[in-house]
Amino acid sequence: MSTLIVTGTSTDVGKTIVTAALAATALAAGRTVAVCKPAQTGVAPGEPGDLAEVRRLSGVTRTVEPARYPDPLAPDTAARRAGQPLLTLGETVAAIDGLADADLTLVEGAGGLLVRLGEFTLPDLAAKLDAPVLVVAAAGLGTLNHSELTVRALTAAGLRCAGLVIGSWPATPDLAAECNRTDLPAVTGADLVGAVPEGAGRWDPARFAATAPTWFRTSWAAEYLG
Repeated sequence: MSTLIVTGTSTDVGKTIVTAALAATALAAGRTVAVCKPAQTGVAPGEPGDLAEVRRLSGVTRTVEPARYPDPLAPDTAARRAGQPLLTLGETVAAIDGLADADLTLVEGAGGLLVRLGEFTLPDLAAKLDAPVLVVAAAGLGTLNHSELTVRALTAAGLRCAGLVIGSWPATPDLAAECNRTDLPAVTGADLVGAVPEGAGRWDPARFAATAPTWFRTSWAAEYLG
């Protein structure tokens, strides 16, 4: 099993849609895929969360969600407000180990890189799993700073950055977006390996799954997704 962790420079940058696109790309390459969302917040019991969207768009069937909390907050805060114990690193690793028979396991974080998922952060999980981390970034103003801070934090923790993906590339990009697409690799030192079209999450699943492999650099997808 290989594992790829998906984080973001902040919340609402497109991690879930990128995760679905990664899963669809790996499935199209003939790999078996599983997806873990360690902590889902802002969703009541029984309601569809991020993993439901990943399943709908990509066609992946094996998913696991170790913890869920109703308040739309950072997972550790949401857990305390719900009177639930904080998710542990051991519980999360055990859930991911349960998917070990899949060729590829994708792990989608919550919010940005250093958001507390419980008693731990995503870098703690990446270090424990010895897994590379893919960073999902925004296209517009502010993304250079957020992206460089995120990649620097990964590097300082001794973790491997698998590259950057723009989570929502505008149909009509403005000057800032066009410049950022050039500047992101220069300021972060990480390759820009893909971009997901704006609004792709609203596409028909068949169109989404068929098109997703074109959103990532072919050589990168061959290395990380098969």
